[in-house]
Amino acid sequence: MDRRQVSKKDEIILQQLEVIRTMTENNLSRMGTDFWGTPAAPAGEMDKPAAPGADAPSQSEKTAAPAGGSPGTAQAAETPPPPERIEDLQAELEGYIGLGSVKREVKNLINLVTVHKLRQEQGLPTADLSLHIVFSGNPGTGKTTIARLMARIYHSLGILSKGQLVEVDRSGLVAGYVGQTALKTKKAVDSALGGVLFIDEAYALNSGGGNDFGQEAIDTILKAMEDHRDDLVVIAAGYDDLMDRFIHSNPGLESRFNRFLHFEDYTPEEMLKIFERQCQKGCYTLAPGAAELVRDFIAEENQDPMSFGNARGVRNLFERILVNQAGRLAAQEQVTREDLMAITPADVQAARGRETPAGTPEQ
Repeated sequence: MDRRQVSKKDEIILQQLEVIRTMTENNLSRMGTDFWGTPAAPAGEMDKPAAPGADAPSQSEKTAAPAGGSPGTAQAAETPPPPERIEDLQAELEGYIGLGSVKREVKNLINLVTVHKLRQEQGLPTADLSLHIVFSGNPGTGKTTIARLMARIYHSLGILSKGQLVEVDRSGLVAGYVGQTALKTKKAVDSALGGVLFIDEAYALNSGGGNDFGQEAIDTILKAMEDHRDDLVVIAAGYDDLMDRFIHSNPGLESRFNRFLHFEDYTPEEMLKIFERQCQKGCYTLAPGAAELVRDFIAEENQDPMSFGNARGVRNLFERILVNQAGRLAAQEQVTREDLMAITPADVQAARGRETPAGTPEQ
């Protein structure tokens, strides 16, 4: 093998590693749009401006704290974007894989808010409308994605002035010394004014015992929900049982959170669709026989949906398969554009730690 061949292999490996690195960063910070959003544009349309809610990051994604960074550090946009058309947002909702019961509840909420606004415009009496919500379900079931969409929907309907989403968890709200937690929580709340404050694993706020500062964070948030009731929505998210105990542990929480959305685990078929959607977005194609092996791979790894992580588990499998694709391509003397796009049965089987079954086509 001459030096040019070695150089070509090194170039292929570097290209694939860069693809994997970029995809991993995008998945961590924008997993919602990568797994539930619309497919990427065809190759000839990649340079066209993305439609709202497609691959371009929404305003909420720009202002939300990156999943891999420190929650609670995001700042709201100085100039809020114009409201999107509610019809476009509803179409985006319908385009998400799975989430059947959540879609129905979101539609019901849209109808309720729409009629509420119409009654206000006609000078008719309206009941107090609490829009704070509890999202419950296992990891990777779309909670953050739907929270982003809800922020944009409320902005579209004129309920919120900006429509950004600010994502925090306990570490973004609770400090280690007396008096600091209220300041830290207030900073997070201020960044979310005009939009949605999304508290992930909210039950952790009151899990530290009697001397914990989490209760101070809860009290600060409850006061903010009252003081800014016209321009702040809080969504608290976490596991089913833990969220139920959290909400019922405090009369203030019980009175303010009266809407509950449960996110079901994805079925194996839905997770295969998520995998195929990711292939579309990354300009990959599944060679004959590969889809069936991916389905088996998902079923094999998804013995416990909670530990597998639903769409997060699919993401991990996708990345493992790409690593093995890179190894296969690095061993080839020539690599075409089609080779770079193809995920073969051999790539899937290698990710599973198995050989390709006899008689299964690789290309």
